[in-house]
Amino acid sequence: MRQHKQWAGWGATGQQAHQHYLVEPRHLAGGGDLRHVTEYLRASGWKDKSKTGGPLVFDSPDKSVRVGYDPFTQPGGWTISGRQTARQEAWHATFGQQTPVEIVAGLTDALFTTRKAHAPNVWEPLLHQGWETEHGQHFTARSPDGDAFVRFHQADPGQAHWWAGARNEHGRVWEAMFTPTTPMHLVQAFSTALADPQPVMRPLGRVPPSQRIRTTSVSVLPSQLGAWQQARIAAARAATWACNSFATSRAPTSPGAHSYTTADGRRR
Repeated sequence: MRQHKQWAGWGATGQQAHQHYLVEPRHLAGGGDLRHVTEYLRASGWKDKSKTGGPLVFDSPDKSVRVGYDPFTQPGGWTISGRQTARQEAWHATFGQQTPVEIVAGLTDALFTTRKAHAPNVWEPLLHQGWETEHGQHFTARSPDGDAFVRFHQADPGQAHWWAGARNEHGRVWEAMFTPTTPMHLVQAFSTALADPQPVMRPLGRVPPSQRIRTTSVSVLPSQLGAWQQARIAAARAATWACNSFATSRAPTSPGAHSYTTADGRRR
């Protein structure tokens, strides 16, 4: 069902509005504009290592994390990789090409925030939004519409496998996978973005052909889009400053000799 309304916000008079759509649920909204992720990285001081005509590649200032997007291979998509450090084992997270950028950004944005004192819980944001859990061979949470899932399986201590995905009436849309060493606060940031009930915006011609989505037509001025993009860039700079300030003031700590992840997403 489609509705139409005027997008309220900034904008000078006389501008030509462009038609966009607010799409929900967000997990079926399609990939979206890659700049939602890459411009945040750029504003945070990451180095663009991409080559003309090749995959997108961004390295963190300390070269400890790399974010890439490759549309030229199959299945292609996003790869976020962290190298081994004194506090963290090497880790990888991958997202299919049709993973909404707003969900990918849930993880990449969290790279710039300080870890909270309490242990991360991947399930908490899902349960808060009414996702249902089921216990079988794997521990699984499913979205209220049944079209998205987050799944956990732990074979042995230290071998906690997380994966997620979404499907519509045409079949699988995207999948995400995390190595056992992926920091749990990043997986929780992903699940928070995935469960967010707010719709995401897509321009005319970029709305997936699915009966499982709901759309609302909105008229958006170029200045409104520009202001929104600038606000996100400002947020990136603020988060980077806060994270750097915390890192320089934090006393060094030693990692535990043994750690593993339990089914509730907590690091032991």
